[in-house]
This record gives sequence, C-alpha cells and structure tokens, in this order.
Amino acid sequence: MLFSATLAFYLAIVVAVLTTSWLVRFDWQVMFFRPYQQWPEIHAFLDYWVVLGQRGPTAVMVAAWLGWRSWRQHTIRPLLTFGAALLLLNVTVGAAKIGMGRLGPHYATTIGANEMWLGGDIFPSGHTANAVVTWGILAYMASTPRTRRYLSALSAVVSLSVGLTTVYLGTHWLSDVFLGWAAGLLVLLALPWVEPLLTRVEGWIFDLRELWRSRRAGAAVPTPAAPVPAMVPQPATAQADEPPHREPVGAARPARSPAYLAPGPHTPRSERSPVTPAGSRRPPHSERASRAATSPRPVAGG
Repeated sequence: MLFSATLAFYLAIVVAVLTTSWLVRFDWQVMFFRPYQQWPEIHAFLDYWVVLGQRGPTAVMVAAWLGWRSWRQHTIRPLLTFGAALLLLNVTVGAAKIGMGRLGPHYATTIGANEMWLGGDIFPSGHTANAVVTWGILAYMASTPRTRRYLSALSAVVSLSVGLTTVYLGTHWLSDVFLGWAAGLLVLLALPWVEPLLTRVEGWIFDLRELWRSRRAGAAVPTPAAPVPAMVPQPATAQADEPPHREPVGAARPARSPAYLAPGPHTPRSERSPVTPAGSRRPPHSERASRAATSPRPVAGG
C-alpha cells in the first residue's frame, strides 16, 4: 500500500507539471521570491549542507560504514543492498531526467512555462532522491527497531533539508524536490523485492571464494620426494675418496650370529689347531699286526 501510494504521488506530480497546473505557477512564485536573497546569512552554510545530497561524497561515507559492518558480521549483504539501491536510483532517476528534459530556474526561458522537453536534467531532483536513498539505507539496514527509528528520523531530516536547500539556492523548482522525494522513497520500498536476488548473488560470490581458496591450497601442497636408498656402512680401511656403496632396497642382508654365543671372535672349525686326546683313539693297523706275528722277539738268556 505504501509503495502504491508513493507511486500515485509520483505520477500526480508529473501530470501536474506536464499540464502546467497550479504547481508550475507556484514554482515560478518561489523562484521570483529568491530565498537566497531573502536570507543571505545562511547561504555559506547551506552551500556545504547541500553536499549531503551529492552522490559521490555520501556514497563513499555510507559505503565505508557498511563495509565495516560487513567485515564485522562476515557478510557482504549490506554492501550488496547499498549497491542495488544506487543502481535502481541511477536507472530510474536518470531515465526520468533525460526523458522529460526540464530546464532549471537559472535557465528558464518563458515565464509561467513548465520548461519541459528542452534538454534539461533537473526533474526530478537528483540531490533530493540521493539523500533519501543514501541516508535511508542506513535505517533500512539497522539491526534493532530502536536504531531503525532513530536513523529513519535522521534520514528524513537530512533528505527534507537537502531538498529545500536546493530550492533556496535556486538550482531546482519546488516540484523537482517533490518528485525527488517520491523517487527516492520508491527505491527504498522496492528493495525487499530485490532481496532474493541479492541472496543468490551473495551465495555465488562465497562459492567462488571457496573455489579460489581450494585451488590455492592445492597448488601450495609440495610434491613428495623420491625414496632415498639405504646406506651400508663401509669398513674403516676403506679409502676416504672411495664412493660409498649403496645397498639396493629389498636386498638380502647377511645373517647375524645367534644371541646365545659368547662374545668375541669365533674361527671356523677348519682353521682351528688339532688337539691330541689323552690316549690313542686310532684303530689298530692291519699291517703292523702281521709284522708282529712273523718276527717273534728273542728269548732272554738263550
């Protein structure tokens, strides 16, 4: 209902200007009144105050605040919402400015005319619409109802004062400001319909980030080195400049001596010196037995 009411107000302002109604005559009366000449003492202050409606400086300030919130909350939703609001603002307000081509008070040619289709770009007021969207987005992104109320009041004061300041300086008709308020409010009211698209965009960005991180992690894993063959210890008598002998992996190793043997060097049986037993173990020789039988010993005393 609020969006429909604001859209109806927007169309009513456009029709009132196109038909050169009482609203156009009131625009000329305000222009001839010349507020900047009636109250010149506030002119210097309002020259700076109107900067709060310029898109460049205000976008930088609000984007910095929303970027800090995105970093604290680990989400990019505030920045995406602000970017979508600025995109809608530029498309809708820019198309209306170029399409209707109204001239401003300083360039008016015919008294009482609506100054439409003459190549201007002031209808609706860009400063006013930008002030509504830029400061209203802070209230839209507020995290608590109390903060939302305070920021809504602050954005309303800033947008109303910026719009009236442009009328004071003579850069816009009053009808331009009315249409700028309606244009900015329509952008804010349309943001909830853009939220599903922003959710998909945020998920796509996070998926792309995770894919990039996984690729970086895969490229940083070192390649496993080739196995180094085992080294066989060389004897102490080997020459110092002789290259070490490498034993191939899987080669059979020499058998170790049993653990129950006594320590010390052990020589094989073939190298040991023979030991003569106590008493002869040799069998009797057949040749010697025959010789003893054929040659009897002499008889003593014979």
